[in-house]
Amino acid sequence: MLSPTFLVLILVIGLPILLGIRQSFYTTGGLDAQGFAIEGDQFNGLKNYTAIFHGATADRFWNAFYVTTLFTVVCVVIETVIGTAMALIMNRAFKGRSLIRASILIPWAIPTVVSAVLWKWIFNANGVANDVLGNQILWSTDGIQAQMAVIIADTWKTAPFIGLLVLAGLQVIPEEVYEAAKIDGSSTWNSFLHITLPLVKPALLVAVLFRMLQTLAMFDLPYVLVGKGKPSVETLSILAQQESVNTRYGPAAAYAVLLFLYLVLLAYAFIKLLGADVIGDAAPKRAKVKGQKRSKVGRSVAKGDMP
Repeated sequence: MLSPTFLVLILVIGLPILLGIRQSFYTTGGLDAQGFAIEGDQFNGLKNYTAIFHGATADRFWNAFYVTTLFTVVCVVIETVIGTAMALIMNRAFKGRSLIRASILIPWAIPTVVSAVLWKWIFNANGVANDVLGNQILWSTDGIQAQMAVIIADTWKTAPFIGLLVLAGLQVIPEEVYEAAKIDGSSTWNSFLHITLPLVKPALLVAVLFRMLQTLAMFDLPYVLVGKGKPSVETLSILAQQESVNTRYGPAAAYAVLLFLYLVLLAYAFIKLLGADVIGDAAPKRAKVKGQKRSKVGRSVAKGDMP
């Protein structure tokens, strides 16, 4: 029954990954010892990988690695805070709540390229951003202002995604829990720390994990918003794409493989260290264990072993 799904996954995910890994061990074109063009791919072992960490290529790689990590950390932290705040607001009962929930979906529903073009108009030299700030900032030039533009645009678009997932987690928390805490004298802040956060943690961790993986592979937003050839916003995905455009498919595949390994390691560490329940099997296991404990207590009471 599962074989059709596994077949599709192998064809659209597994096979491209294997072909990409294979391509990273080859080089395309070039000249031989006599100066004639070499046709087809030539096997060169680990040279594409070793070349990444030497000379000017190493400087460009580590810059792209730093920019990718910077965007991931800053964007995910800001989006988590804003998305959680959105979820708390949308979870409250007030007039027009349905309209607010629908409007928050709009930025997330807009395609990333379209969103990047819209923000490019806003961050234009004569755009709305400079008019509001009352200053002439060249957002599309290389520098920290370009990084800020990418972070703002990415937060605007994807914070609602985290908000929706956290909202789904909030809606399964029984209202009676908060009422009991209020009767016991718990403040709103204490209820948030000791009730809301622990109970919404599974949904929040999954949302953060998905956003972390998406941001690590960021390409289209900085490419369209700021442009290529800008070291301050050049991510690993942009670096791999530029190598591919210049027909250096072997080095491009090597960059892609390194990015893939980076994604896998971070995802594994995130799941192991923070306990993100990605496949949804932790809750049934806990419920089963609790059920077993209750059954033992019930048997003890029935036997008269407990007062």
